Amino acid sequence: MYFIILAEDKADSLQRRMDNRPSHLDYAAAQGCVVLAGPLLSEGDDPKPRGSLLIIDVADRAAAEAFAAGDPYAQAGLFAKLDIKPWLPALGPWKPEGA
Repeated sequence: MYFIILAEDKADSLQRRMDNRPSHLDYAAAQGCVVLAGPLLSEGDDPKPRGSLLIIDVADRAAAEAFAAGDPYAQAGLFAKLDIKPWLPALGPWKPEGA
């Protein structure tokens, strides 16, 4: 089952994000469930990361919550807000296996 994890960083936390980025990337790769991911960016001429969007493929909501809780960004207290939503792909070039 697919879930979107949408996380907003706390204010003035860019350095915390950058300090934990290598661990975050290693964790996400090791879990083997990330379909698509990337940072949300600020507006303006010099955009900076200000959050995260991940699409993951896991068994159920509990697994999505466990993935999010284990993320080094979450463990470092980076996020001001985190939402997990079930998702079904419908349009676009990417299609899940069996679709």
